Amino acid sequence: MPPEFLNEGKISPKNDVFGFGVVMIEIMAGPAGYSNSFEMHDVAQLMQQVLTNCTMIEATSNNRSEELRQVKTCIELAMRCVDSERDNRPSVADILDTLNKTETHIPKRQRCSQISVPGLERAKKRKKTGGNLKGIAKERTHFTVMQENAPSLLENRDHRETSAKIGAEVVGREMEKQEIMAHLSGSTTQEITFLSIYGIGGIGKTTMAQFVFNDFQFKEYSRVWTYVSQTFDLKKIGNSIITQLSGSKSMHTDLPMIENSLQKLLSGKRVLIILDDLWERESPQLKKLESMLNLGEGGKLVVVVTTREESVAHKIHTGTVKPYKLAPLTDEICWTIIKNKSSFENRAERAQLELIGKEIAKKCGGVALAAQSIGYMLYAMEFDEWVSVNNSEIWDVLASGESTHHVHASLLLSYHVMDKYLKLCFAYCATFPKGHKIAKEDLAHQWIALGLVEPSRTFSDIQTSHKYIRHLFGMCFLEHPRSQW
Repeated sequence: MPPEFLNEGKISPKNDVFGFGVVMIEIMAGPAGYSNSFEMHDVAQLMQQVLTNCTMIEATSNNRSEELRQVKTCIELAMRCVDSERDNRPSVADILDTLNKTETHIPKRQRCSQISVPGLERAKKRKKTGGNLKGIAKERTHFTVMQENAPSLLENRDHRETSAKIGAEVVGREMEKQEIMAHLSGSTTQEITFLSIYGIGGIGKTTMAQFVFNDFQFKEYSRVWTYVSQTFDLKKIGNSIITQLSGSKSMHTDLPMIENSLQKLLSGKRVLIILDDLWERESPQLKKLESMLNLGEGGKLVVVVTTREESVAHKIHTGTVKPYKLAPLTDEICWTIIKNKSSFENRAERAQLELIGKEIAKKCGGVALAAQSIGYMLYAMEFDEWVSVNNSEIWDVLASGESTHHVHASLLLSYHVMDKYLKLCFAYCATFPKGHKIAKEDLAHQWIALGLVEPSRTFSDIQTSHKYIRHLFGMCFLEHPRSQW
């Protein structure tokens, strides 16, 4: 980290340049090549240290002089990168230009046998990444966006976790909640009850499971919330349940040990288990899951499963409670969500906006996530912009008849209205793996260091970054991590 960050907390693109210089030095001279007193070394001293460590340059090489020139160029560049004065450091463009020039003096047929220029490949990759980032922003229509739960940006996972906490005000699902609770109440005499809730992505299955989890009917139950995800891992599911029931972290690697622990924890107790977002289609795997949970004796176990696929719902412990299909929201409910998100009641031109707004609501396809995203987007728009949204050709993707396209269209529309800086910041998020988590301040600092945040005379870069993050949350492009374990 550069001195201006360590001493004053200043962040700029030159922070990365300093770090790149340190990496170059350590690649060439080894970990001992750089220290905080690095300015005491001159080029000749470091040159000798590098050549002493370098075993790839042979005395018999036909291009020894050129190879030495390359090394010297990299050393000089690295020392400029770690200059204590930020303004004296080169830009990333200057670095790439300097490194690329080191290749121009070598005939192409000979390059494969030459020593690799330290840091050059990394620089090329960075340059390529920068190009890809611009490409993401340019080819925005090719985004693959989330369907039910927005990708959450510390830990690399392949899924998007949920929790039992009901995040926001829920509109239009009271009747469905009552029906589901009635199904569960009718099975109170059974030792084990499985109820599957299924429906398209973004329609609110997780929300219904949250209703069940928090209902007064299960107040005296030990309650467990487990996010299953597309990667079906029986051991992970078992360890998650054990952890929540026992209060201590379970890391069993042997399935029999997991089953033995579950048998002790489930016997003689009343337990509610939510298995959210189950994708596994193979019947043998689903049977293993049922068997693992059906080990307790003398107690009462209620298992609620959410899934997108009707076939999966019907395979889960058939013969107990009939799977519940969650229907799309009505157009009126979608309009209610849009009104709430767009602050409709505070608008002067309500009469005009209502006609357009109801047309937009119809295009949400009964999907709550689509209505939420569109509603937030409409908040800052005038009447003519509402008309443009309603007439957008993006809605044409619905012609395929697939319900999940309602979500894609609404999020794509939200993306189109972002300003260019917000688009770049969101595109940067696409460089993280699916399901990745990141602290808000870390994300903001990365945006700033890369120069993605719009300069402002009124607000600091960190304030502008926080505004961007609020916008991305509001449009359902990001969500808060909710996992408890």
